[in-house]
Amino acid sequence: MTRTLRLLATASTLAAAAFAATPAFAEGTAAGTTITNNVSLNYRVGGVDQTSVTASNSFIVDRKVNLTVAEVGNTTTSVSPGQQSAVTSFDVTNASNAPLDFALAATQLSGGTAKRGGTDNFNVTDIKLYTDTNNNGSYDAGTDLEITYLDQVEADTTRRVFVVANVPLSRATGDVAGVRLTAQAAEPTAAGSLGGLVTQTTGANTAGVDTVFADGSTTGGNTAYDGIHFDEDDYTILAASLTATKTSRVISDPVNGTTNPKMIPGAVVEYCIAVANAANSATASNINVTDTLPGETAYQAAFGVKTNGTVTGATCNADGAGSGSHASGVVSGTLADIAAGEARTLVFRVSIN
Repeated sequence: MTRTLRLLATASTLAAAAFAATPAFAEGTAAGTTITNNVSLNYRVGGVDQTSVTASNSFIVDRKVNLTVAEVGNTTTSVSPGQQSAVTSFDVTNASNAPLDFALAATQLSGGTAKRGGTDNFNVTDIKLYTDTNNNGSYDAGTDLEITYLDQVEADTTRRVFVVANVPLSRATGDVAGVRLTAQAAEPTAAGSLGGLVTQTTGANTAGVDTVFADGSTTGGNTAYDGIHFDEDDYTILAASLTATKTSRVISDPVNGTTNPKMIPGAVVEYCIAVANAANSATASNINVTDTLPGETAYQAAFGVKTNGTVTGATCNADGAGSGSHASGVVSGTLADIAAGEARTLVFRVSIN
């Protein structure tokens, strides 16, 4: 093997070893890495090999700062009026070639069109941020840690962040509250504390590790190349829409019996309370009905209180399979869940004093 071939073989071996020892990042070589290039010049004079001439050059890879915040699920979060700890989820990704901290802020829209449609017309309350401590992708109260920033996020790493808030009680189906999660690049100083915000290197390239903002996305109103990125999600109210209709019909009277009875003293009157849930509404549950009897009537214990019956048109059917109760002039009963477009009844009878 000639001297030249030996040198080339050695250089190739060193290059292969250096490549194997360098971690592969989707965003490129890690910031702070020193890249060295060596050259050798071999020659002869009068047919005699001369001492080779070598040269070397090194430079340090600069820091490319890039980040994304992305709503998880690409859909609105359906919530109920008065719901506590309603959750929207975001993924924050460090698409840089170096570790970073990220300062976080959750804010609310103030009117306008929400990301998933509809007009932002209310605000949620008591907004807090949590990190996915157990990395299962879902918010777990009491397990996931409340945060104000993301600490020591490695390059090419994604962390899930939950925006958790309470929903006001007095909201109707279709109301929308838009929320925004913003992340800003910060220096990864000591673990457990947020570093100062990252600043971009100005002027010419230096010998040290310079910083370049590479976040070029303007999607959704973001500003390019500022080390900040945000995305939005929204809470949309899906409420139950219950209506109660109370009807009465005479069953019998002491003169006519059941043939064309009239509402005279001694007559038996049947009350029906029909509870209906409008179409495209949330299912209503834990439905408790109470009815205070008029003083001019007396409860008919033999008939009882029948619950969870059906309605045909405007007439209550005598098919209630559940039972309610009566105590001290008050009739009460619990209805089973009522889905959208369904109705259930509570039926009882009184006599006219």
